[in-house]
Amino acid sequence: MQLIEDTLEGELAERLNRPLTVGGRTVANRLWLAPLAGLSHVAFREVLDGYGGCGLTFTEMCGAKSLPTESPLVSPVFRWRAAELPRLVCQVAGATPEQMIPAARRVQECGFFGFDINMGCSVSGIIKKNAGAALLRDPDAALRVVEGVRRAISIPLFVKFRTGWTPDIGPAVALARRFEDAGVDCLVFHPRVAPDKRTRPPVREHIRAVVDAVSIPVFGNGDVVSPEDCLDMLRTTGCAGVSVGRTAIARPWLFAQWTTGQTPPATCFRDYALNLADALSRHFDPVRALKRYRMFTIYFAANFTFGHALQSRFLKAKTMDEIRSVAQNHIPPDLQLVRRPNFSLYNI
Repeated sequence: MQLIEDTLEGELAERLNRPLTVGGRTVANRLWLAPLAGLSHVAFREVLDGYGGCGLTFTEMCGAKSLPTESPLVSPVFRWRAAELPRLVCQVAGATPEQMIPAARRVQECGFFGFDINMGCSVSGIIKKNAGAALLRDPDAALRVVEGVRRAISIPLFVKFRTGWTPDIGPAVALARRFEDAGVDCLVFHPRVAPDKRTRPPVREHIRAVVDAVSIPVFGNGDVVSPEDCLDMLRTTGCAGVSVGRTAIARPWLFAQWTTGQTPPATCFRDYALNLADALSRHFDPVRALKRYRMFTIYFAANFTFGHALQSRFLKAKTMDEIRSVAQNHIPPDLQLVRRPNFSLYNI
């Protein structure tokens, strides 16, 4: 059994550690952090960098309309550390070239690695603005956005998108080809229909269909929880790499673990809970820091057999010092873990 596990880990690390060229720029590896609203913020990314192993990180979703004049000093989403810019992609949601072009120019001026157009978010507030996954309903409108942004910037251009609004993969394949023709450098594909809030498994065969349709890199995304999941996605879909979201929030050391074989210490969960509290306190005011920490607790608690009880303790905390007290006193090294984070707990 150990030999099988060693072989799996070796193959996974070998596949993930191959450098990749995206839009003329080199990325060190093929395991990336997916953009997550309210979660992939500057504080989390700082903690993540402490573990290492992540090839590219993505901001949480920024709004195209506000971004051109938004100040990183006060913005809750358009905020970064200078040291991370060479590996940081800014994700932006907008409905038209007129909205997206000024935002793209601002992102390039600030020195980001790349610009990512969100065509995957199906939250009602985004859909009502004809942004996010709403663009998949009108391929011509989606293409106009891509073409406008491509003409405006020279940094790598990414598009994250879903299957569409029906289970038919045909429109997504056709759109992927049009994106490549328009100058997109990399696609991140989540193989679920837009309205699906993770109630059904992603259709990995659809990733293969998109991969086979284009020559640019395609990254797979969706329900990658274990190294076995990651390797299976790489093997079965032919994708260039893997983008990990919620599992990365639950266990941020997975990037180093899967790419280098590092084993986290017995105190890793408590240390993580404390380090994130400190990072949030550095980057945000006390009210926003506490709000962001509460969002995180859903994913953190999903690691444990009795995660609901632990999350309840965190949610009762009224200050960041009380948060730290919960972490110090209620996350012993032997707290009972589940092998896979409990998706039913954080299926939001």
